[in-house]
Amino acid sequence: MAVEKLSLALARTIFYLKGFIWLLKRRRAYSMQDVLNLFYMDFLNIDEKHIEIVKLDENELITRCSNPCPILELAKRLNLDTKYVCKEVSEPVCRFVLNKLNPRLVFERNYEHIRPHVESCEEHIYWRRGEK
Repeated sequence: MAVEKLSLALARTIFYLKGFIWLLKRRRAYSMQDVLNLFYMDFLNIDEKHIEIVKLDENELITRCSNPCPILELAKRLNLDTKYVCKEVSEPVCRFVLNKLNPRLVFERNYEHIRPHVESCEEHIYWRRGEK
């Protein structure tokens, strides 16, 4: 398990570095459309053909992504559950980047709707209660 933990720590560090570098250019999200464009299409570099928008309004964004995913591939190579790998590698970095885009954003991943158990990964981003 030591090799797996080291691999996850290295992957998380690399993903954080990508986030730090990407954030060197000042970016701000003022709307959920900004979040879709900045976070999904620019930072995560997901082609819009791989993003199903379940809900997009002024208060929340729910997406289901079916893009080629390095986190999914890492989980498969290490023979680990993607739920665990995403919580360890992806989720902290996603929260960090979204917090820098706007500290009022809340990020949640639906671990009941995640690959390879289903066809896409579902995420929910919304404004912190009482704020917008």
